[in-house]
Amino acid sequence: MAHRPLVSGPMAKPTPPPSPGPATSEKALTVLAAARRIFLDHGFGAATTDMIQQAAAVSKSTVYAHYPNKEALFRAVVESECERLVAEVRAVALPAGSLKGTLTTIGAFYLAMVLSPDVLAMYRLIVAEAPRFPELAARFYVTGPGAMNDIVSGVLDTALAEGALDFGGVGRDAAAALFVGMVRSEAQMQSLTHPGSPPSAVQQQQWVRDAVTTFLRAFTGAR
Repeated sequence: MAHRPLVSGPMAKPTPPPSPGPATSEKALTVLAAARRIFLDHGFGAATTDMIQQAAAVSKSTVYAHYPNKEALFRAVVESECERLVAEVRAVALPAGSLKGTLTTIGAFYLAMVLSPDVLAMYRLIVAEAPRFPELAARFYVTGPGAMNDIVSGVLDTALAEGALDFGGVGRDAAAALFVGMVRSEAQMQSLTHPGSPPSAVQQQQWVRDAVTTFLRAFTGAR
């Protein structure tokens, strides 16, 4: 079956990620990996550079040689996560075929990403620290929900050109955001508020199916 890149429409030429920070050596990458784990496990406030240094099994001087303080480490971790999410999105391919099949593939991929333990932990961390690091919170949005909105918008462009959709007064971008929101909202909320009870694969499939069905009924009349 033919496939095409997941990134389409406005995402076909994504804005290049910011140039890499100080993580250019093996030691720096080791420190960054340790910082990622400590921040995800303990949050920004409870994490300390001593904890990161011990987890990385390096000296304090090595940590400070690459990252002058905890804030710099946090920024580097978030930027690294954003670049990873963009890379994952760009690596996925969509099957050629019906709009229903395409939206189902997008929805399943996005929901699996959103509900992964590390992304849930990063979401909690970003929301908690957004007032302190607003630019990082905005960056996280752009590489997550914002990127998926753009991808869906590109798919809807094709369907609209084929006469398969009628957005009425809603508009393409708003319709795309509604679809992404339907896929994410209940699933993410349940996972955030019930961390000890991850949803089953069957439940995830049902959430995606419900979102696709609702969307198509709203904008195509399909049942």
